[in-house]
Amino acid sequence: MAIKTTDLCDEHVEQLRILSPIFGDYGGRHGFSGVIETVKTFEDNSRVREVLETPGEGRVLVVDGAGSLRCALVGDQLAAKARDNGWSGLLVYGCVRDAADLADLDIGIKALNTHPCRSQKNNAGEVGVVVTLAGATIKPGEWLCADRDGIVIAAEALV
Repeated sequence: MAIKTTDLCDEHVEQLRILSPIFGDYGGRHGFSGVIETVKTFEDNSRVREVLETPGEGRVLVVDGAGSLRCALVGDQLAAKARDNGWSGLLVYGCVRDAADLADLDIGIKALNTHPCRSQKNNAGEVGVVVTLAGATIKPGEWLCADRDGIVIAAEALV
């Protein structure tokens, strides 16, 4: 049975940080959860690729792309790599591309919007850092749960 953010809010709201409802669903899996890894970058997905090439072990990658709407940080190839390497989902504070193909992949993907242009590849960005986006500060090692109703963060898994 899938974990529902609504149930988590009903039972544990004092333990949750609830992200602002600014993200759309792009992956084929609408509900996902897992321990958080982070990447902080601006219009460069080099570090995103590096992280997604590692075993995901059911984790969720939170990408702080500074809310840029000028290029995509994840497309169908990176999303397929994430799925194949066992990542549960991706939360992108920025754009994705190849939206039709993303919808067919069995991985959760939430992002601000789509953009047809790819990002730069200058090996810029940081991995495993605290990020702040959508009204919440998020630390690597915390837990994220997302579904069609929203995205919640907790210090540890609540199920």
